[in-house]
Amino acid sequence: MVIAGIDPGSRTTGFGVVTLNGNRVKCLDYGVIVGSPSKKAPQQLHHRLARIYSELTALLSKHEPDVVVVEDVFHAANANSALKLGQARGVILLAAAQSGAEVFRYTPLEVKKAVVGYGRAHKDQIKMMVTRLLNLPGEPSSHDAADALAIALCHAFRPNFSKKASA
Repeated sequence: MVIAGIDPGSRTTGFGVVTLNGNRVKCLDYGVIVGSPSKKAPQQLHHRLARIYSELTALLSKHEPDVVVVEDVFHAANANSALKLGQARGVILLAAAQSGAEVFRYTPLEVKKAVVGYGRAHKDQIKMMVTRLLNLPGEPSSHDAADALAIALCHAFRPNFSKKASA
C-alpha cells in the first residue's frame, strides 16, 4: 500500500510518501511544496493555491497512492490564517479526491501520539522519530516534510483510528 501524507499550509505544504508492506514501512519521497518561490516577491493567495494544486496533482500522479492522509486543522493564530489554511486544505482535498485515492484525516494530537507516543511532542521530536522509524540517512530539513511523513506513518501504524475525510 502506498500512503501519501500531507501537512497543509498556504505558504508551505509538506508531503511524505511511504509504502506499507506487511509491518515494513519504507520512505519513497518527501519534501515541501512552496506556495511562493520568493520571499521577496510573495504571490497572491490564489497563485499559491494554484501552485499547491498543480504540484500536488503531479506528485500524486507520480506515486499513485492508495491512500492520502491530510492533517486536520485544529486551530490557527487568527481568523485570516484559519481561512487561508482552510482554502489550502480544500485544494489539497480536491487534488486527493481527483487522484482516486481514499482520503483520511488525523488530528495533530493523533499523529504525535502514534509516531512519538506523546500527543504534545515538539517538532524536533517528530523529526527524530520519523528519521529513526523510516531509517532515513538524515533528518528532513523541513518540519513540514517531517510532519507529512509522520501523518503517513500515523495511518500506517493506526488503521483502527483512521477517519475518512468529511466536511
